[in-house]
Amino acid sequence: MVSYDATTDTVRITVRPAYLDGKSDVIERRFAFAYFVSIENQGGDEIQLLRRHWTITDAEGHVQDVEGEGVIGQKPVIAPGEIHEYHSFCVLRTFEGTMEGTYLMQRESGSRFKAQIPRFHLRALTN
Repeated sequence: MVSYDATTDTVRITVRPAYLDGKSDVIERRFAFAYFVSIENQGGDEIQLLRRHWTITDAEGHVQDVEGEGVIGQKPVIAPGEIHEYHSFCVLRTFEGTMEGTYLMQRESGSRFKAQIPRFHLRALTN
């Protein structure tokens, strides 16, 4: 599985996408993809993920922005040296596309910053 990495300040984000053949339907133009995210706090202060913003682009150039609180219903607090992992999915109308975005993070001091989520490619691969 291919992985994509980005580091902002002391936060390293790794994403590994996967095509979900069993959840996709070529005739209906429904291509499902899972993505597995790892958020590593490489700094000395506790951080909390407050919000997410995703930009999802399909092969026809259609763009969807998704924004909201936390990830999968959580606003995880990540201690120094710790990693928070989760997975989610998206559905495209084309065989391929890209996703990228940011997480709004907050340090113990209350200061906030946006951690870059690397652009990653979604490609339907059938056996």
